[in-house]
Amino acid sequence: MLLRRIARPLLAAPFVYDGIQAALHPAEHVDAARDGAALVTDAVGAEPLSDRQLGLVVRAHGAVTAAAGLLLAVGRTPRTAALALAALTAPLAVAHQPFTSKGAERSLRTAAFVKDLGKVGAAVIAGIDLEGRPGVSYRVHQAREHAARVAEAKAGTVRAKADTVKAATTAEAAKLRAKVAEAV
Repeated sequence: MLLRRIARPLLAAPFVYDGIQAALHPAEHVDAARDGAALVTDAVGAEPLSDRQLGLVVRAHGAVTAAAGLLLAVGRTPRTAALALAALTAPLAVAHQPFTSKGAERSLRTAAFVKDLGKVGAAVIAGIDLEGRPGVSYRVHQAREHAARVAEAKAGTVRAKADTVKAATTAEAAKLRAKVAEAV
């Protein structure tokens, strides 16, 4: 518990910082966003975004990233915030991919790409952290076992009642046979 209270703000710090920087200074991030947006618009067949539109997208992305980072840092919906951060950072990794560049730009892009991959991985790990509570699959398994035990107990009760009714019916039939035999 204490470890999570320390680790979550530490994990959230780069997301909050990068988000605030992107929201306050979008011009620095528009060039990287332009390459990523060009990949998306070409794949979709849409018109390329203008610099103003890219600036707005960068600001919105930065604001949402900072907000999700703050939620993770303070422990409000930490799993949802962490998974949102992973989803928000994945496009940055695509935008920073170094595979199409050469020279010094390639080394800069490689560093940003590796940093983004690390952030995505850390956010995913934080997103699947159950804080020591059992996961959904364990709870479903336990519920199935409980339902099977309850069904078996009810079946045993029904069998016992059926045996009682059978015994009573058999005894009643024997009495009726005895009366018929006396009457004949």
